[in-house]
This record gives sequence, structure tokens and C-alpha cells, in this order.
Amino acid sequence: MPPTPLPPPNDDRFRAAMDATALGMAILDLDGIWLETNPAMRELLAGAPGAPSAAGPGPGTIFEAVAPDQAAELRRLVSALIAGNQRAVDRAVTCRRGDDTFDAWVTIAVMRDAAGQATGLVVQLREDTGAAHATALDAMRRQLQTQVDAVAHDLRAPLRSITNFSGLLARKLDEGLDATSRDHFGRIRAAAARMAGLLDGLAELSRASTAQVREGAVDLSMLADWVGAELQDAHPDREFVITVQPDLSARGDEHLLKTMLIQLLDNARRFSHDDGPVSVDVAGTQVDGMLQLSIRDRGRGFDMRYRHKLFEPFQRLHGADEGAGDGLGLAIAQRIAERHGGRIDAESEPDAGSVFHIYLPAAQIAGAVPGE
Repeated sequence: MPPTPLPPPNDDRFRAAMDATALGMAILDLDGIWLETNPAMRELLAGAPGAPSAAGPGPGTIFEAVAPDQAAELRRLVSALIAGNQRAVDRAVTCRRGDDTFDAWVTIAVMRDAAGQATGLVVQLREDTGAAHATALDAMRRQLQTQVDAVAHDLRAPLRSITNFSGLLARKLDEGLDATSRDHFGRIRAAAARMAGLLDGLAELSRASTAQVREGAVDLSMLADWVGAELQDAHPDREFVITVQPDLSARGDEHLLKTMLIQLLDNARRFSHDDGPVSVDVAGTQVDGMLQLSIRDRGRGFDMRYRHKLFEPFQRLHGADEGAGDGLGLAIAQRIAERHGGRIDAESEPDAGSVFHIYLPAAQIAGAVPGE
């Protein structure tokens, strides 16, 4: 997140806060030269080329304190920051300390005067603790998932009561109910069912966001065939024809990537035309270490003016009578792709079908030929 705007360097309270914090903090001029630094910053960069000194301003710069191969990119980012092209620089860097290096996270914000002119830079630097940070993050994700599951469980209990007791009451009063009353009971049970489905979707979105990614080589061709067969079994009233290019592979978590394919292929099924079989093609190619996977259907399509809504939770481009569900499926798929360092995009034309493009880190399956 962008840092909170900080007061100017002549504020004594700001200096006191700088000295008290365990984060490395500094004020720089617009060329990156150290003007003021706190003890934590000096300790973090002790012995590094151009390291700050307690004696005050010196010739050293922050660009000398990072790994040489990162200095030019950091300069470019700071120049864009000063020019007003971005709000803050917030990125991982490798810093120098004596003859050694360490991983860190640097946040740089610009100070401006009343006229909006850049007057200096404020820097925060914190060392990346690596495994400890990952462990804490994993524990936080597990706790969040536990809380979501508990809330979903508690909400499902009254929904089951609504469904069961409304059904019992409808059967008991069956002979005395008119058409309107039967319709009311039907609407109550349908609403409870929709709410239960929504809770399932929210739980799946939470799992997609918090589950640990167990990375390995994943045979996406096999997974796509598998998901296609499961969808055919679940909906035997409609033929599901899926054509899958062989040897499509990615690096990632097999369980999460299968969930992603379930959402995308079921989306193609639900928005297919009412007549004839559901027809889907799955193909891909490797470019610059990424697998570009394409899922093409011949369904209803959508207006590209509303493409920005596709992957937002609860956004629907069709009505319920056209196959729209809870508006979470594509959000779940996008979340999984993002957690693998990829993304999903789409192109479409109304009544002419859609193509979803999924970008994932590529992997090589034994015996497969790259690019085929």
C-alpha cells in the first residue's frame, strides 16, 4: 500500500518518530543523497557503498546501497515518482551491507511544497525475514480460512431450517394452499437454495485467495479432459464436447488449477446456446516462459464494453434466465491465476462465443516438445 504522507523534515515530532522506529527511515534530496537517517537505517546499511552516516549529509546515495543490477531501475522509478507518474515506489530490493547482501523491501514517497513541487524523498527500508515472514503469512491465511468456514457453517444452519420447515409446512397444508401460496413457498425455498450456493461460492473464493500454493509441474491437458468428463457426468442431459490440445503444462498447484478450469469450463457450459451440444476448444502455446492457454466456446458471448466487470465478484453480464449464477466463478478463476503469477483476459462478441486467455508460468512435461 502507498505510505501515508509524512510531515516535512523540520518537524521535531517527525524526527523523534524516526529515531524511535525499528524501520529504517531516511530523508533524501531529489538525487537520492542522504540528508537525514535514523539509527535503524544506518544499522541496516552499515558498511555498504554510499551508506548513510550519523554525521549528517554526505555524498552517498540510496542507489549505491542496492545491488548494482537494480540501481538503474530504482533510479527510473524514483524519476517517475518525482514527475508525478506514480504515487509511491514500493518494491523488493537486494541491499548491500559490508561485504554481504540482504533482501529488503523499500518504500519511497515524495514530499511536495504547497505549489506541488517535489522537495525531497522519504524512504522506509525493512529487511525481509524470508521464511519467518512466509510462516506468519501462512498462519494468517489458515486463520482467515477457519473464520470464513465457521461463518459459512453458522449461516447454513438457519438456511437448512428455512428449507426444511417451509417444505414440511407446504406438505402439511398442501390441500388448503392456493396457487399463490404454493408459489410463495417455492420462492422461499429457491431463495434459501440461492443463498446456500452463494455461501459455497464465497467459501471457494476464500480458499482460492488463502490456500497454500504447492507448486509443481501440472498437466493441464489431463486436467481439462478430467473436468470436461465431470461436467458431462453432472449434466447428462446435454452433450459436452471438449477438444484439448495435448502436452499443455504449467507450474502451479494442481488442485487450485483444476478449480480454475472447473470455473472456466462450467462458465462455457452455462452460457452456451440452448440448441445442440456444448462445444469447447482448449489450446495453448509457450511464449517467454509463460503458457498462454485459450479456452474457446461458441456460446452467447458478451459485449466487450463491459469486459472490466467480468472478473469482479457479484458482477453479472447476463440474467439468470441466460445462465448467470452467483457472479463468483470468474473471480475465483482470476484469483487463482493471479496467485500463480499470471492473469486471465477475454475477448468476445455477442452470440458468437468467447475466448478466455489464461497466462501461467510454463512447465515442461516429460516427453513433450516445447511449442507443440
